[in-house]
Amino acid sequence: MSAKFPIISVTGSSGAGTTTASNIFSHIFADEGINAGMIQGDSFHKYTRKEMSRLAAKGHYGEWNHFSLDANHVDKLEALFQDYAATGTGRYRQYVHDDDYDLTRDGWAPGTFTPWMDLPNNTDVLFYEGLHGGIMTEQVNIASHVDLLIGVAPIVNLEWIQKIYRDTQSRGYSQEAVVNTIVNRMDDYVRYIVPQFSNTHINFQRVPTVDTSNPFVMREVPSDDESMVVIHFRQYSEVDFPYLLQMISGSFVSRQDTLVIPGNKMPLAMDLIIRPRVKELMAHRIYG
Repeated sequence: MSAKFPIISVTGSSGAGTTTASNIFSHIFADEGINAGMIQGDSFHKYTRKEMSRLAAKGHYGEWNHFSLDANHVDKLEALFQDYAATGTGRYRQYVHDDDYDLTRDGWAPGTFTPWMDLPNNTDVLFYEGLHGGIMTEQVNIASHVDLLIGVAPIVNLEWIQKIYRDTQSRGYSQEAVVNTIVNRMDDYVRYIVPQFSNTHINFQRVPTVDTSNPFVMREVPSDDESMVVIHFRQYSEVDFPYLLQMISGSFVSRQDTLVIPGNKMPLAMDLIIRPRVKELMAHRIYG
């Protein structure tokens, strides 16, 4: 961790909702005039899309199993966090998504990577969003370098429903293929994704209030209005629960470290909870 060069990480699996959290952070950074170095976890995958498909055909990893640490440059991710905390810069690259029009226009093929490059020297904070931003194993301890670690973890049935809907509706995969991906990744999900949520400072977990007992027959994702969000704080003694209860209608405290809110209040709650912490990191950066 570094007071001068802070690091914020949002961790969660594919389809969990980390992109939504990333967008909220982007709004906070813009509002507060913070120049953030934005890093996506996809850029630390080890293999291109074609390489991953060839490996899967040979029985390695399973189709699209980026949960596996062996399929990712987690050592390079930890090196980035270490270097940024010490110097305010580090090495990263970009993964080219199908809708990355700026990169594809420049000739980069979807499913590939740009070359490794240095972060600019003038960023105020490093922001990471991806699969392994809070991992702790015998080989790497990425969580130890993070000043603010956020987990986004809907209950697993809802997570699967969101992934199936996204990958079939937006990415053109069959439901059978998506379900096979879920099954193939289960061991690594249990080993590497779930344990990270014990390392986070704050977890946001969306829980549907409609029946999702069989996620593989659901045809639509439960809406925010059909959900509650369970927010867990590791350092709950520092949380002003009376203020949050006053500001977020319909919220209640279920345990001394847990706030429950209506699902449609999640953007408000994230702003109320996260913005002060971001401002505190910036204050320590300047004056600490």
